Amino acid sequence: MSLRYHVVSIAAILLALALGVVLGASALSGRVLGALTSDRDELASQVVVLRGDRDALGDRLGATERLVAAGAPSTVAGVLPGRRVAVLAAPGADPGDVEAVTDLIGRAGGQVTGRLALTDAATAPDRAEALRALVPRLLPAGAQLPTTTDTGTLTGSLLGSLLVARPGPAAERTTGPEASTALRALADAGYVQGPDALDPSPAELALVVAGAGTDPARDTTLARLAGAMDRVGAGAVLAGRTGAGVVSTVRTDMALRSGLSTVDGLEGPASRIATVLALREQADGRTGVYGPAAGTFTPQPAAG
Repeated sequence: MSLRYHVVSIAAILLALALGVVLGASALSGRVLGALTSDRDELASQVVVLRGDRDALGDRLGATERLVAAGAPSTVAGVLPGRRVAVLAAPGADPGDVEAVTDLIGRAGGQVTGRLALTDAATAPDRAEALRALVPRLLPAGAQLPTTTDTGTLTGSLLGSLLVARPGPAAERTTGPEASTALRALADAGYVQGPDALDPSPAELALVVAGAGTDPARDTTLARLAGAMDRVGAGAVLAGRTGAGVVSTVRTDMALRSGLSTVDGLEGPASRIATVLALREQADGRTGVYGPAAGTFTPQPAAG
Protein backbone atom coordinates (compact mmCIF):
# COMPACT_ATOMS: atom_id res chain seq x y z
CA MET A 1 0.00 0.00 0.00
CA SER A 2 1.27 3.42 -0.97
CA LEU A 3 1.81 6.42 1.26
CA ARG A 4 -1.08 8.10 -0.53
CA TYR A 5 -3.41 5.31 0.58
CA HIS A 6 -2.37 5.73 4.21
CA VAL A 7 -2.91 9.49 4.09
CA VAL A 8 -6.35 9.12 2.56
CA SER A 9 -7.31 6.49 5.14
CA ILE A 10 -6.18 8.62 8.08
CA ALA A 11 -7.98 11.65 6.67
CA ALA A 12 -11.19 9.61 6.28
CA ILE A 13 -10.96 8.41 9.89
CA LEU A 14 -10.44 11.94 11.23
CA LEU A 15 -13.31 13.25 9.12
CA ALA A 16 -15.58 10.53 10.45
CA LEU A 17 -14.61 11.35 14.04
CA ALA A 18 -15.22 15.07 13.44
CA LEU A 19 -18.65 14.38 11.94
CA GLY A 20 -19.51 12.16 14.88
CA VAL A 21 -18.51 14.82 17.38
CA VAL A 22 -20.52 17.48 15.54
CA LEU A 23 -23.61 15.31 15.23
CA GLY A 24 -23.38 14.21 18.87
CA ALA A 25 -22.88 17.74 20.09
CA SER A 26 -25.81 18.95 18.01
CA ALA A 27 -28.10 16.35 19.51
CA LEU A 28 -26.87 17.08 23.03
CA SER A 29 -27.19 20.82 22.49
CA GLY A 30 -30.74 20.38 21.33
CA ARG A 31 -31.65 18.45 24.49
CA VAL A 32 -29.84 20.98 26.73
CA LEU A 33 -31.45 23.94 25.00
CA GLY A 34 -34.82 22.27 25.25
CA ALA A 35 -34.35 21.75 28.99
CA LEU A 36 -33.15 25.32 29.50
CA THR A 37 -36.09 26.67 27.53
CA SER A 38 -38.47 24.65 29.69
CA ASP A 39 -36.79 25.91 32.87
CA ARG A 40 -36.92 29.46 31.59
CA ASP A 41 -40.63 29.24 30.87
CA GLU A 42 -41.28 27.71 34.29
CA LEU A 43 -39.26 30.43 36.05
CA ALA A 44 -41.05 33.12 34.05
CA SER A 45 -44.38 31.69 35.20
CA GLN A 46 -43.17 31.71 38.80
CA VAL A 47 -42.08 35.35 38.45
CA VAL A 48 -45.54 36.28 37.20
CA VAL A 49 -47.13 34.51 40.17
CA LEU A 50 -44.75 36.12 42.67
CA ARG A 51 -45.36 39.56 41.18
CA GLY A 52 -49.05 39.02 41.54
CA ASP A 53 -48.61 37.98 45.17
CA ARG A 54 -46.39 41.01 45.80
CA ASP A 55 -48.93 43.38 44.26
CA ALA A 56 -51.74 41.80 46.27
CA LEU A 57 -49.74 42.15 49.49
CA GLY A 58 -48.89 45.74 48.56
CA ASP A 59 -52.58 46.51 48.05
CA ARG A 60 -53.46 44.94 51.40
CA LEU A 61 -50.64 46.81 53.15
CA GLY A 62 -51.75 50.08 51.57
CA ALA A 63 -55.33 49.49 52.69
CA THR A 64 -54.14 48.66 56.21
CA GLU A 65 -51.97 51.78 56.39
CA ARG A 66 -54.87 53.95 55.21
CA LEU A 67 -57.05 52.43 57.90
CA VAL A 68 -54.37 53.00 60.56
CA ALA A 69 -53.87 56.59 59.38
CA ALA A 70 -57.60 57.26 59.49
CA GLY A 71 -57.78 55.96 63.04
CA ALA A 72 -54.63 57.71 64.25
CA PRO A 73 -56.36 60.76 65.78
CA SER A 74 -58.67 58.63 67.91
CA THR A 75 -55.80 56.28 68.83
CA VAL A 76 -53.70 59.08 70.32
CA ALA A 77 -56.54 61.22 71.67
CA GLY A 78 -55.78 62.33 75.22
CA VAL A 79 -52.38 60.62 75.34
CA LEU A 80 -50.42 63.85 75.94
CA PRO A 81 -52.81 66.13 77.87
CA GLY A 82 -51.05 69.44 78.41
CA ARG A 83 -47.62 67.99 77.65
CA ARG A 84 -45.22 70.40 76.00
CA VAL A 85 -42.95 69.02 73.26
CA ALA A 86 -40.01 70.56 71.40
CA VAL A 87 -39.47 69.11 67.92
CA LEU A 88 -35.97 68.96 66.44
CA ALA A 89 -35.58 67.93 62.79
CA ALA A 90 -32.22 66.34 61.98
CA PRO A 91 -30.52 66.84 58.60
CA GLY A 92 -32.34 64.73 56.03
CA ALA A 93 -35.59 64.50 58.00
CA ASP A 94 -38.62 64.39 55.71
CA PRO A 95 -40.81 67.49 56.21
CA GLY A 96 -43.88 65.30 55.77
CA ASP A 97 -42.83 63.15 58.73
CA VAL A 98 -42.29 66.23 60.89
CA GLU A 99 -45.68 67.65 59.92
CA ALA A 100 -47.51 64.38 60.46
CA VAL A 101 -46.07 63.74 63.93
CA THR A 102 -46.49 67.38 64.97
CA ASP A 103 -50.15 67.16 63.99
CA LEU A 104 -50.60 63.95 66.01
CA ILE A 105 -49.00 65.57 69.07
CA GLY A 106 -51.66 68.28 68.89
CA ARG A 107 -54.43 65.72 68.46
CA ALA A 108 -53.07 63.89 71.50
CA GLY A 109 -53.59 67.02 73.60
CA GLY A 110 -49.95 68.07 73.54
CA GLN A 111 -48.43 71.40 72.59
CA VAL A 112 -45.44 71.88 70.31
CA THR A 113 -43.48 74.74 71.87
CA GLY A 114 -41.05 75.13 69.00
CA ARG A 115 -39.71 73.43 65.89
CA LEU A 116 -36.04 73.63 65.09
CA ALA A 117 -34.08 72.14 62.18
CA LEU A 118 -30.42 71.19 62.37
CA THR A 119 -28.33 71.90 59.30
CA ASP A 120 -25.71 69.58 57.84
CA ALA A 121 -23.04 71.67 59.58
CA ALA A 122 -24.37 70.66 63.00
CA THR A 123 -23.25 67.05 62.50
CA ALA A 124 -20.36 67.58 60.07
CA PRO A 125 -17.02 66.29 61.45
CA ASP A 126 -15.13 69.19 59.87
CA ARG A 127 -17.32 71.72 61.73
CA ALA A 128 -17.13 69.97 65.10
CA GLU A 129 -14.26 72.04 66.52
CA ALA A 130 -15.93 75.36 65.67
CA LEU A 131 -19.23 74.19 67.17
CA ARG A 132 -17.52 73.01 70.36
CA ALA A 133 -15.96 76.47 70.74
CA LEU A 134 -19.30 78.23 70.20
CA VAL A 135 -21.45 76.18 72.58
CA PRO A 136 -20.03 77.49 75.91
CA ARG A 137 -20.46 81.09 74.78
CA LEU A 138 -24.19 80.55 74.22
CA LEU A 139 -24.96 78.65 77.42
CA PRO A 140 -27.71 80.39 79.43
CA ALA A 141 -27.00 81.63 82.94
CA GLY A 142 -27.36 78.83 85.47
CA ALA A 143 -27.05 76.03 82.92
CA GLN A 144 -24.08 73.68 82.98
CA LEU A 145 -22.31 71.60 80.38
CA PRO A 146 -21.07 68.07 81.06
CA THR A 147 -17.34 67.50 81.34
CA THR A 148 -16.66 66.15 77.86
CA THR A 149 -15.23 67.15 74.50
CA ASP A 150 -17.85 65.23 72.54
CA THR A 151 -19.54 67.61 70.11
CA GLY A 152 -22.88 65.83 70.04
CA THR A 153 -23.17 65.73 73.83
CA LEU A 154 -22.20 69.39 74.22
CA THR A 155 -24.56 70.54 71.46
CA GLY A 156 -27.43 68.46 72.83
CA SER A 157 -26.85 69.84 76.31
CA LEU A 158 -27.01 73.40 74.96
CA LEU A 159 -30.13 72.75 72.89
CA GLY A 160 -31.69 70.97 75.83
CA SER A 161 -31.08 73.96 78.09
CA LEU A 162 -32.71 76.21 75.45
CA LEU A 163 -35.71 74.07 74.54
CA VAL A 164 -36.62 71.71 77.37
CA ALA A 165 -36.60 71.54 81.15
CA ARG A 166 -37.70 69.13 83.83
CA PRO A 167 -40.74 70.27 85.83
CA GLY A 168 -39.52 72.45 88.68
CA PRO A 169 -39.14 76.03 89.89
CA ALA A 170 -39.44 78.58 87.10
CA ALA A 171 -36.20 80.21 88.26
CA GLU A 172 -34.30 77.12 87.09
CA ARG A 173 -35.57 77.43 83.53
CA THR A 174 -34.12 79.37 80.63
CA THR A 175 -36.23 82.38 79.73
CA GLY A 176 -37.73 82.87 76.29
CA PRO A 177 -35.47 85.84 75.39
CA GLU A 178 -32.33 83.92 76.45
CA ALA A 179 -33.29 80.96 74.32
CA SER A 180 -34.20 83.09 71.33
CA THR A 181 -30.89 84.96 71.48
CA ALA A 182 -28.83 81.77 71.66
CA LEU A 183 -30.78 80.06 68.89
CA ARG A 184 -30.39 83.12 66.69
CA ALA A 185 -26.63 82.94 67.20
CA LEU A 186 -26.64 79.25 66.25
CA ALA A 187 -28.66 80.10 63.15
CA ASP A 188 -26.30 82.94 62.19
CA ALA A 189 -23.38 80.49 62.50
CA GLY A 190 -25.17 78.09 60.14
CA TYR A 191 -25.95 75.27 62.58
CA VAL A 192 -29.75 75.54 62.86
CA GLN A 193 -32.75 76.91 60.99
CA GLY A 194 -35.73 78.47 62.79
CA PRO A 195 -37.76 78.38 64.81
CA ASP A 196 -40.07 81.08 63.46
CA ALA A 197 -41.73 81.30 66.87
CA LEU A 198 -40.53 79.92 70.18
CA ASP A 199 -42.84 79.55 73.15
CA PRO A 200 -41.59 81.58 76.12
CA SER A 201 -41.82 78.53 78.37
CA PRO A 202 -39.66 75.46 77.70
CA ALA A 203 -41.02 72.06 76.78
CA GLU A 204 -40.89 68.98 79.00
CA LEU A 205 -40.21 66.49 76.24
CA ALA A 206 -38.08 66.48 73.10
CA LEU A 207 -38.73 64.71 69.80
CA VAL A 208 -35.81 64.32 67.40
CA VAL A 209 -36.90 63.38 63.86
CA ALA A 210 -34.34 61.77 61.54
CA GLY A 211 -34.46 60.68 57.93
CA ALA A 212 -33.09 57.53 56.34
CA GLY A 213 -29.52 56.77 55.37
CA THR A 214 -26.37 56.00 57.30
CA ASP A 215 -23.22 57.99 58.06
CA PRO A 216 -21.44 56.55 61.12
CA ALA A 217 -19.74 59.78 62.22
CA ARG A 218 -22.85 61.93 61.80
CA ASP A 219 -25.09 59.24 63.29
CA THR A 220 -22.95 59.08 66.42
CA THR A 221 -23.04 62.87 66.82
CA LEU A 222 -26.81 63.01 66.42
CA ALA A 223 -27.39 60.04 68.73
CA ARG A 224 -25.37 61.67 71.52
CA LEU A 225 -27.09 65.00 70.88
CA ALA A 226 -30.50 63.36 71.38
CA GLY A 227 -29.24 61.54 74.46
CA ALA A 228 -28.07 64.81 76.01
CA MET A 229 -31.46 66.43 75.37
CA ASP A 230 -33.10 63.47 77.07
CA ARG A 231 -30.98 63.99 80.18
CA VAL A 232 -31.73 67.73 80.36
CA GLY A 233 -35.51 67.45 79.97
CA ALA A 234 -38.13 65.04 81.20
CA GLY A 235 -37.56 62.64 78.31
CA ALA A 236 -36.88 62.36 74.60
CA VAL A 237 -37.83 60.20 71.63
CA LEU A 238 -35.70 59.64 68.53
CA ALA A 239 -37.75 58.63 65.48
CA GLY A 240 -36.44 57.95 61.98
CA ARG A 241 -37.32 56.37 58.68
CA THR A 242 -36.51 52.79 57.75
CA GLY A 243 -32.75 52.49 57.47
CA ALA A 244 -31.97 55.47 59.70
CA GLY A 245 -28.47 54.80 60.94
CA VAL A 246 -28.88 57.02 64.00
CA VAL A 247 -31.72 54.83 65.31
CA SER A 248 -29.51 51.75 65.02
CA THR A 249 -26.67 53.64 66.70
CA VAL A 250 -28.81 54.36 69.76
CA ARG A 251 -30.15 50.81 69.92
CA THR A 252 -26.67 49.34 70.00
CA ASP A 253 -25.45 51.76 72.68
CA MET A 254 -26.79 50.58 76.05
CA ALA A 255 -26.12 53.93 77.74
CA LEU A 256 -28.21 55.81 75.16
CA ARG A 257 -30.84 53.09 74.80
CA SER A 258 -31.54 53.13 78.54
CA GLY A 259 -32.73 56.74 78.33
CA LEU A 260 -33.99 57.38 74.81
CA SER A 261 -37.04 55.77 73.26
CA THR A 262 -36.56 54.99 69.57
CA VAL A 263 -38.98 54.46 66.68
CA ASP A 264 -38.08 53.19 63.19
CA GLY A 265 -40.19 53.17 60.03
CA LEU A 266 -41.45 56.72 60.57
CA GLU A 267 -42.74 56.89 57.00
CA GLY A 268 -45.62 54.64 58.07
CA PRO A 269 -48.70 55.72 60.08
CA ALA A 270 -48.24 53.00 62.71
CA SER A 271 -44.75 54.29 63.57
CA ARG A 272 -46.04 57.85 63.76
CA ILE A 273 -48.64 56.74 66.28
CA ALA A 274 -45.94 54.82 68.14
CA THR A 275 -43.89 58.03 68.34
CA VAL A 276 -46.67 59.84 70.19
CA LEU A 277 -47.20 56.87 72.50
CA ALA A 278 -43.46 56.77 73.14
CA LEU A 279 -43.52 60.44 74.15
CA ARG A 280 -46.16 59.63 76.74
CA GLU A 281 -44.08 56.70 77.89
CA GLN A 282 -41.10 59.02 78.34
CA ALA A 283 -43.24 61.43 80.34
CA ASP A 284 -44.08 58.49 82.61
CA GLY A 285 -40.38 57.75 83.10
CA ARG A 286 -40.19 54.67 80.88
CA THR A 287 -38.27 53.82 77.72
CA GLY A 288 -39.00 51.60 74.73
CA VAL A 289 -38.05 50.49 71.21
CA TYR A 290 -40.74 50.57 68.50
CA GLY A 291 -41.35 50.23 64.76
CA PRO A 292 -41.27 47.48 62.12
CA ALA A 293 -37.64 46.57 62.86
CA ALA A 294 -38.39 46.48 66.58
CA GLY A 295 -41.36 44.19 66.01
CA THR A 296 -43.83 46.22 68.07
CA PHE A 297 -45.61 49.56 67.89
CA THR A 298 -47.28 49.73 71.27
CA PRO A 299 -45.57 50.56 74.56
CA GLN A 300 -46.29 48.02 77.26
CA PRO A 301 -48.26 49.15 80.30
CA ALA A 302 -46.20 50.09 83.32
CA ALA A 303 -45.74 47.28 85.82
CA GLY A 304 -48.13 47.43 88.72
